[in-house]
Amino acid sequence: MPATAPEHAPAAAPTVLTPEIEALGTDLRESRYVTEHLEEVLGAVASAALRREDPAPARRRLAGSTDPAATLLSLFVLGETLPAARVAAALPTLGLEGAQRLGLLAPADGSAADGHDGHPADGSAADGPSVRALVDLAPYAAEDDAGPLHWWIASDRSELATGAPLSPEHVLGVGGASLTLARITPRTPVGRVLDLGCGGGIQAMHASRHAEHVVATDLSERALAFAAFNAALNGIELDLRRGSLLEPVAGEVFDLVVSNPPFVITPRAGDDEHDPWTYRDGGRAGDTLLAELLAQLPAHLAPGASAVMLGNWEITDEEDGFAHPRAWLEPALADGVDAWVLQRDREDPAEYAGTWARDGGITPRDHRWDALIDAWLEDFASRAVEGIGFGYLLLRRPDAGRRGLLRTELATGTGSGTLSEHLAASLAALDRLSALDDEALAATRPVRAEDVVERRHLTPGQWDPLLIELVQGAGLARTVPADQALAATVGALDGTLTLGQVIAAVCALTDADVEETRARILPAVRELALTGMVAL
Repeated sequence: MPATAPEHAPAAAPTVLTPEIEALGTDLRESRYVTEHLEEVLGAVASAALRREDPAPARRRLAGSTDPAATLLSLFVLGETLPAARVAAALPTLGLEGAQRLGLLAPADGSAADGHDGHPADGSAADGPSVRALVDLAPYAAEDDAGPLHWWIASDRSELATGAPLSPEHVLGVGGASLTLARITPRTPVGRVLDLGCGGGIQAMHASRHAEHVVATDLSERALAFAAFNAALNGIELDLRRGSLLEPVAGEVFDLVVSNPPFVITPRAGDDEHDPWTYRDGGRAGDTLLAELLAQLPAHLAPGASAVMLGNWEITDEEDGFAHPRAWLEPALADGVDAWVLQRDREDPAEYAGTWARDGGITPRDHRWDALIDAWLEDFASRAVEGIGFGYLLLRRPDAGRRGLLRTELATGTGSGTLSEHLAASLAALDRLSALDDEALAATRPVRAEDVVERRHLTPGQWDPLLIELVQGAGLARTVPADQALAATVGALDGTLTLGQVIAAVCALTDADVEETRARILPAVRELALTGMVAL
């Protein structure tokens, strides 16, 4: 297959120099180079376009602006070549020489060395020397259980800034996958956290807010250099280690493991000349990297620990779309670890190939497109792949020793509330329900969640519904079909009566058989408890 890498490698990763980093932080704060201020400077239209990776409205909006934050955004995110004097005015404490020592800037005269001349924003050679950015440096704002945060994240320059496909050694900024993983990770205070495949370090930095010690690993020295820079710039301490998968933490256990591993399924070349995108490709055929990782992970989970991962898996059996994760997780289940696999999306092989070719900066207009897509499709066909699942893989080691439980679910919706809390509560419920037989479940006093409502579908003019649904407003926004007995039971769950008493009362009102109704309602309520629609 053809080489997929761009012709030019990115610049060297930034350097950690404490005095210069402190000066940079001062300038970033003084310039108000933060998300909230930049949205004011850009306006709603340009801000929205930039989130879609369309820089044109932002360039138009910022043209001629003297706001220091506008200067920094144009330089570091939009890839503009700017007059040195203008950049120096935005970085008065650090200065241009300090920025060059950190590896952030270079004279514009050398821009041709990386195959991209930048986008001249204003001025010309008559305005004096110009400079260009060597990295992307963007503000990042979020909120978690510890409150709001405002950081700056350095990464390699994006395709938006360079106009070129991404390098195989590209280090990503905070993308959609990073945001997703951050949103689903529980933020309960813990002792030790492992960020496996840390990239630029965003997950490890989040974990530092609720953990005593954070270990972050990556195979890429370049990624670890960016992670070290980002941690230093934002005043965070991380234990950074280089190595493949779990090798750097052999023999260690953690209270939480988070991972956005290089899970993209990429065709392998028989002659080993294919140069993959390291930041997303694990260097294995098919989806076997996740299989290896999940087989090793249980040994690193302390009692009560959780693991939260993103992943892709091949679907070769339409009757069981979870066959691959199910096989991968068998060692974990045997080791007493509970597992939950949520498929959030699915693509066919052609969709998948197109998605990840574009992610690497290859488009249908590129002369490499046809051969690259053909290689992907041939690779999938060799394993009879019919689809590729996208989703979350959650693991938890209960305190009690028993065989682990596996739950698989198609979950495409998202409701209100904090998804991380919802998923953590569901894992805890899985553990609790494992200890309750039907009699014990019937003796509990469940409470219907406040976000659960009932929806009825009727033929106009008729009293009896064709369909009753219990609808979840929070969590994963599930919709559960129900009959009259289940709907009536759930509606009465306010914690006053036991579940068994509620079922008996419903049967008394409807003349239904109690034992037959219990046999139907108890498994249904057990499922509702797992999904957070009923609290035990």
